[in-house]
Amino acid sequence: MKRRDMILVVDDNPDTLGFLTEAIERADLTVLVAVDGESALELLGQITPDLILMDAVMPGLDGFETCRRLKQVPHLSHLPVVFMTGLSETEHVVRGLEAGGVDYVTKPIVVDELIARIRVHLNNARVSYAARAALDATGRFLLATDGEGRLLWCTPQAERLLTGLLPGADGRTPPLAATLAEGLTRLRQTPPVASAGVGEVFPLEIPDGDGVRRLDFSYLSPANPDEYLYRLSEPTAGRQEAILRDALGLTAREAEVLLWIANGKANRDIGEILGISPRTVNKHLEQVFAKLGVENRASAAALAIRALAARG
Repeated sequence: MKRRDMILVVDDNPDTLGFLTEAIERADLTVLVAVDGESALELLGQITPDLILMDAVMPGLDGFETCRRLKQVPHLSHLPVVFMTGLSETEHVVRGLEAGGVDYVTKPIVVDELIARIRVHLNNARVSYAARAALDATGRFLLATDGEGRLLWCTPQAERLLTGLLPGADGRTPPLAATLAEGLTRLRQTPPVASAGVGEVFPLEIPDGDGVRRLDFSYLSPANPDEYLYRLSEPTAGRQEAILRDALGLTAREAEVLLWIANGKANRDIGEILGISPRTVNKHLEQVFAKLGVENRASAAALAIRALAARG
């Protein structure tokens, strides 16, 4: 059964909510509703729709600020936001686009035009998200910022490493986020080393329990106007593979395969990450099973997790 796209409608007018809900459901789309910006952000903390239809002017937290806040959250930043505005409110159109909206519809709303715009932006969002998912599937730790170092998006793998540095849906920015923004902007403006043709690395130490962990950022290139691409790495990368290799008597490649098995990746994903075929992954996995004396992936993963915990 094909999954129906989900649309979040944010509007403080009950009549408008009822009209839009009926029209969107007739188009074979699922509808969620929120009556103000605060409740919309609260809802987005629990579920991620495919597109947001946002009233521009609402009491309390208006549509513009709501959009700005959700665009600061990496796993929500890809969501297309279509603003609804009055016919003569040109300044609202400009404010909506500046806040991160992709389009607007004017009131009174023409249903056929609204549904057509929704479908176009749903398709565009799918293409964009698929590209980022492909980067993540290949093990890419990438992020993009604007010219002032504010995060625009990151791959899911990078997001896991950036925990504690990212704004929440409530708009609060962690203290280290400003340090990161300044460091990335400085890094982008640093000329490459002439002899090597590469730029410098910006290191950032993050509190982690009783200690710290270090992340290294390197600038790659412009991505779009006012969008800049960086690579993220953790200098301790490879330590877990070494632990598995030494503790379980595996080869380096077998340790890599086992580590990704422990992280829940399928053979095809592991092949893409390591640059080998799924068949080769399976052959390595057979050797891992034999060396560990286990018969399945779950048992192998459990042994790997125990070995890592013992050396953590």
